[in-house]
Amino acid sequence: MELTTVWFALIAVLWVGYFCLEGFDFGVGMLLPVLARDDTERRVMINTIGPVWDGNEVWVLVAGGATFAAFPEWYATLFSGFYLPLLMILVALIVRGLSFEYRHKREEASWKARWDAAIIWGSFVPALLWGVAFANIVAGVPIDADKEFTGSLLTLLNPFGLLGGLVTLTLFATHGALFVALKTDGDIRHRARDLAVRIGSVAAVLAVLFLVWTQVRTGTPTTAVVFAAASLALVGGLVAARAGREGWAFSGTFVTIALAVAGLFLALFPDVMPSTTDPAYSLTTTNAAATAYTLKVMTWVAVVFTPIVLGYQAWTYWVFRKRISVHHIPTPVLADATR
Repeated sequence: MELTTVWFALIAVLWVGYFCLEGFDFGVGMLLPVLARDDTERRVMINTIGPVWDGNEVWVLVAGGATFAAFPEWYATLFSGFYLPLLMILVALIVRGLSFEYRHKREEASWKARWDAAIIWGSFVPALLWGVAFANIVAGVPIDADKEFTGSLLTLLNPFGLLGGLVTLTLFATHGALFVALKTDGDIRHRARDLAVRIGSVAAVLAVLFLVWTQVRTGTPTTAVVFAAASLALVGGLVAARAGREGWAFSGTFVTIALAVAGLFLALFPDVMPSTTDPAYSLTTTNAAATAYTLKVMTWVAVVFTPIVLGYQAWTYWVFRKRISVHHIPTPVLADATR
């Protein structure tokens, strides 16, 4: 197997990991005003992702770095053409990260409300725009002979792209609700599980429409099998949620996201960014790749460091595996008004 194909597959794996893990982070953030009835329950929800959200973001950083090193032409065209939506995602992630750090610094309700709004929007924007971006990458965008994107932001806001955004938005919300149900106890656990079934039903309809549309446009027999398996996994997850089996339900949405993203990369290969202007202008794993020496060095680096990173992240999830509830949240100590 050529190293260009190996690195295309590795980048696909990185995006699968990112969407499966960061996806439930986005879902928890978006559902903060929906599931939590008071500040204590909001703190419970935030604490479910508190130990892991920053580690989950590492996946997208590595995916971006790997794309830059392995396929520089793909990186250049993608990040210049999709500059505005990617900038919006970056700003949202920065503000969201600040929210987790600053929310607890003061006890005023107005202070917390502002940072809660930042968490909500900092989760909503990436959850929507990542779907828009990937739908357009798979469907193709206008690229000229110089490998430059010739469209605009409105080019990306087409029906197929917007449907992709709605799919990731609802699917991540379902994934996040199931994660809250899996990691909490008490009333919030039951509300999260019920909400996951309702949102998941909408996500299932949107996902089937999007995957069928993708299959018709760029699919292969292999992607048809993968997309069908993704749909079955989502249905199985919702059935498990309705039966109160949060672990199986969360596994169902996890597998759904993994298979759906893998299917999109399979539908894309051997292109990395198809051109709707002329197929001859499309970026492929061959004409967008770095030198063979660069790919060889990167492969050895990946062989050494990937097991270390995976081991550390698995250890983190194991350490923070227990459920939490409102009785685990300490009562804030208010300052003495007489001082």
